Amino acid sequence: ERTADVCDAAWTSGVRYFDAARSYGRAEEFLARWLAARAIGPETVTVGSKWGYRYTAGWSIDAAVHEEKELSLGRFVTQLAESRALLGAQLDLYQIHSATAESGCLEDTRLLAALVSARRSGACRALGLSLSGPTSDRALELALAARVDGERVFDTVQATVNVLEPSLLPLLATASAEGLGVIAKEVHANGRLTDANARPEDAALVARFRAIAAREGATIADLALAFVLAHPQIDVALSGAATTAQLASHVAAAARTLDADTRAALAALDEPREAYWQTRGRLPWS
Repeated sequence: ERTADVCDAAWTSGVRYFDAARSYGRAEEFLARWLAARAIGPETVTVGSKWGYRYTAGWSIDAAVHEEKELSLGRFVTQLAESRALLGAQLDLYQIHSATAESGCLEDTRLLAALVSARRSGACRALGLSLSGPTSDRALELALAARVDGERVFDTVQATVNVLEPSLLPLLATASAEGLGVIAKEVHANGRLTDANARPEDAALVARFRAIAAREGATIADLALAFVLAHPQIDVALSGAATTAQLASHVAAAARTLDADTRAALAALDEPREAYWQTRGRLPWS
């Protein structure tokens, strides 16, 4: 019911991209049910999902292991069939979930061939990858170079972009110039760029951000989203809204224009890449 409420609010507000994954609990099932109930066809909406992680938490926030990652050919074949069984023709974009250079998936010729074959056969309309970690730049370089019989493998890239970690923006501009769609994720830095951030280590950061937001008459979360969308290489920013109130606030933020002084003040809050990802690794599951 909550999924339907938030999706209804998003649809009414003009949102036309919805992002899920095999490891997001029953997200694909809930999204497919909502699309069918509202008679929203593939010609009017874009649905993205991801493969590579298997959900293992059993609906428990306190589970010892929430998901298990495997970026293999076998996992792709299995999860594509699972996603197709739920979403059918609604599956537009199928993405490798948290692809890294170290995993080897971006240089696995059999896997890359299978991905392209899936697109050619119509199992999905486009192929993408999401990135994570301090070596995301190397993973994106490999993705941009990936070809199967001369055909580019990836149509989109989904990457962490926020006030604290903007380091990938120049390479994302290159990806955009080469024709890839760019999706920004973790725009609120896993909760650190919201009023819910009560981490003592972030007290100074939150205070500085609140001062900037107050001058703009905005919340921290709204300004964080507006900062990301102010960059022309970003085509879509994932809201992460869990309530209709959050969704309404985020939609309003998308229309906000930031002046040069505000953008400069926000850019000054960035953190060293390694420090950012070390902090992210210590955050509790939410």
